[in-house]
Amino acid sequence: MELNLLAFAIPIFLLLMVLEYLIAKRRRVTIHSKAASVANISICLAERLSDFFVAPLFFQLYKYIHEHFGIFDIRSNVGWWILLLLFTDFIWYWYHRLAHEVNLFWAVHVVHHQSEEFNYTVSARITVFQAFVRFGFWSILPLLGFPAEMIVALLLIHGAYPFFTHTQLVGRLGILEYLLVTPSHHRVHHASNEQYLDKNYGDVFIIWDKLFGTFAKEVEAPTYGLTKPLHSYSFLWQHFHFFVELWMAIKKERSFLARCRSLFGSPGRFSASHRQHAEELVGIRKRHQFVPASSQLMSRYVIWQIGFTMLAVFGLLLFETQIGMREAFLWSAIILVSLINIGAILEQRQWIFYLEFVRGLFMLVLVLPYLAFGWLLVPLACAAVWLFWRFEQTERRYLQLVYQQHRTRE
Repeated sequence: MELNLLAFAIPIFLLLMVLEYLIAKRRRVTIHSKAASVANISICLAERLSDFFVAPLFFQLYKYIHEHFGIFDIRSNVGWWILLLLFTDFIWYWYHRLAHEVNLFWAVHVVHHQSEEFNYTVSARITVFQAFVRFGFWSILPLLGFPAEMIVALLLIHGAYPFFTHTQLVGRLGILEYLLVTPSHHRVHHASNEQYLDKNYGDVFIIWDKLFGTFAKEVEAPTYGLTKPLHSYSFLWQHFHFFVELWMAIKKERSFLARCRSLFGSPGRFSASHRQHAEELVGIRKRHQFVPASSQLMSRYVIWQIGFTMLAVFGLLLFETQIGMREAFLWSAIILVSLINIGAILEQRQWIFYLEFVRGLFMLVLVLPYLAFGWLLVPLACAAVWLFWRFEQTERRYLQLVYQQHRTRE
């Protein structure tokens, strides 16, 4: 049986996250919160799920560009690997910098900066849209003549390094501070302090920031997150809020040039009023308005759901060559509904029961072909009829059970 061993990145990185939490707890330093960590990991799982579909596509596109448009035909050796690493990091610097300086690119990158914490779980906040934009930038590499196999292998290494720079538990690293991006450098990048804004874009090497004047040294303690906090754990809103804000800004403009300025302008000049209007449009509530549950049931339910979802993504990636398209689609749908549901529960939304219902339907469709006895369809059909008949009562009881309180419908 052929397995995708890259799937083991999920349990390995999870283990490192737990280790960081335990070390912080032993040092009596609070750098994690349960809700924020769950939201961070949820975004990570969505990005890992997207890799199931887009990674093979990107590989084939890199290969096509190299074979048909490659300027040179580069062969694998130590010198070219070193040069590929430098080129990859240089391209990343400019992608990353433009992602902070152009609204359209910021829309796909902002998810990474929404967390008001800074720990290993934050490194996982990579939106599914970001992969497509980065592919456009890294297409320069096969055009230069680097084979797709070299590019993909290097990107795996290059993508793993930044995980270790997202921590508050590591201080300055001496002479390495002059060459590599360290946790100290990256804490500056994630800070919302005015003197730290738009600094330290490097991914592996800090030399590009020093060369192009975007370097800042960590002096005072950083305050993490966006300059205007998002106030939401919603999986959907975290991904789409800036697209909505950008759409509202463009809609208000009357001329074509003004709309282009909104689309390609700087996030620093983007009006904060668009966020407020967008939040009012979709009914986003402030986090401090969430009513705490009177028991640990809601918290445990969220943890069980994120555990189930993580296991589902791991299995889907591990057995990707053995899974048919039908099963892949259904499992992906179950995973996405689960991720949306987790964020909705964290915000104590009333419509979570509908997500539970949809997830149950997907799971039923998934297992039906594998039922050993056709007569099992009879009790399943009876259960479905009963659920439709008692839908409102079941929903009310479910909400009371999860939230441990009576809530009016939103």
